[in-house]
Amino acid sequence: MFETPSEPAPKKAGIKDEKAPSVLDQLKAVLSKKVEREPVFIEIPERPGVTIQVSPNITQHQLRAWRKNAGEDTKNGLDATKFACAVIGHTCTGIFVNNEQVVNEDGIGLTFASDAILQMTDTTRPIPDCVRAFFGIDPHVESAALAVLEAAGYSDTVETVDPTKAS
Repeated sequence: MFETPSEPAPKKAGIKDEKAPSVLDQLKAVLSKKVEREPVFIEIPERPGVTIQVSPNITQHQLRAWRKNAGEDTKNGLDATKFACAVIGHTCTGIFVNNEQVVNEDGIGLTFASDAILQMTDTTRPIPDCVRAFFGIDPHVESAALAVLEAAGYSDTVETVDPTKAS
């Protein structure tokens, strides 16, 4: 009579378990998923109950373009407030009042480029004019832009690890 072992037999080196995905399959699965950061909300300090939703998914190409448009390569150098307005203006995906999204008559969420917001701020250009008027105070625009860049990961530190050594 044969007895069934209570524990599975140990794997021999070089023999794959058909049920478990290989390390290569695991890597393929991980890399097939799109990497995208979740939206973040930023309070407008001088406007109680007002927040903006921003997408912190910012590329290096976008950053370079915004810096260039803010005068980075000019004689006077980078205008930090104009750069901050670009960061905020280009990443804003919604405006909220008391946690409720502001939408137009068609149900479309408003941003700094929306005609209604431009009219409310008595401006004609979303960046930098509307963003500055919306915040009301330049330092708050710059602080908000830093928060967006931080949420995007531009302030993250990357740790080095040696996967061959046990932790």
